[in-house]
Amino acid sequence: MKVAESIFEYTKPLPKSEDYGLTSQIRRSALSVSANITEAFGRNSTKEKIHFYYISRGSAFETMSHLEYATRVGYISRKISKEIEANLSKIIQELNRLISAFRR
Repeated sequence: MKVAESIFEYTKPLPKSEDYGLTSQIRRSALSVSANITEAFGRNSTKEKIHFYYISRGSAFETMSHLEYATRVGYISRKISKEIEANLSKIIQELNRLISAFRR
C-alpha cells in the first residue's frame, strides 16, 4: 500500500491533461499491486492464490513502466522514481518467492 500512497502523492502535480491518462493508469496499477495480494490471501485454493499473485506481479511491472515514462517526460524526478522502483522490485521478489512456495 505504501507504493500506491507514494504514487498518489507524486502524481498530484501532474498536468490536468494527464488526469484520465497517465495519472489514472499509474495510480490504478499501483493500487492493484496490494489489492491483488490481499485478494490472494482471501482465496482458499492454491491455484487461486497463485493466480492473484501473478496479477499483482504484473501490476507491479506495469507500474514500473508508467513510472519510467513519467520520469522520461519530466513529470517525476529520477531520484523519486528510483526509490519507488526499488520498493516495487522488493515486492516483485517477494511475490516470486510466494509463487514458488505455493507451486511446490
